[in-house]
Amino acid sequence: MKKLITLSALILTSSLGSALAVAKQDQPAEACPAFLDHEFKKLHSSKTVNLCDLYSGKPMVIVNTASHCGYTKQFSGLEALYQKYKDQGVQVVGFASDDFKQAAKSEQEAATICYKNYGVTFTMLAPTPVKGEMANPVFAELNKATSKPSWNFNKYLVSDNGDKVEKFGSNVKPTDSKLEKALTKAL
Repeated sequence: MKKLITLSALILTSSLGSALAVAKQDQPAEACPAFLDHEFKKLHSSKTVNLCDLYSGKPMVIVNTASHCGYTKQFSGLEALYQKYKDQGVQVVGFASDDFKQAAKSEQEAATICYKNYGVTFTMLAPTPVKGEMANPVFAELNKATSKPSWNFNKYLVSDNGDKVEKFGSNVKPTDSKLEKALTKAL
C-alpha cells in the first residue's frame, strides 16, 4: 500500500510539473510595463511601433531629442550605447520633440540628421510633446516617476520590469557616464 501511495504521489508530482511547464510556455516571457504599451509613428515613416514590441524584459533608455541643439552630437553616443548593449536586449528609443523649439523643420530633415549624419539605428519616433499637459503617454508617466525634461537629450533609464526610472540630464553623456554605469548595474 505504501508503494502504491508513493507511486501515485510521483505520478501526480510529475503531472503537475509538466502542467506548470506547459502553462509557463503559454505565457509571454516578459510582461511589458503598461506605460510602454502605446503605438507611435516612426520618424519620417508611415510605419508605427508599439514600445512593447521593442521591450525584452531588459532595461530601456528613452531620450527626448532635437535636431538643432547643442546636445545633438549625443546621437553618436546614444548609438554607441545601443550597439554596445543591444545584444543583451537593451533598447534605446528617441522621441523627437520640439518642446524646446530646436527641432528640424521637417521629419525628413530630422531623419537626415539622425540616420545619415549620426548613423542612428536605434528606434527614432516622430515628433511628439514630452512635457506639460500635451506630453505623450510614455513621457507623462516618466515625468510622474521623475520630473519633466528640462531640455533636450534627457535620458531615462527604465528598469527591466518597468517599476523603476532613473533620469539623467542633458549634460550626462550616453557612454562612459553615470548612465552607462547604472545601465550595466541594471543588467
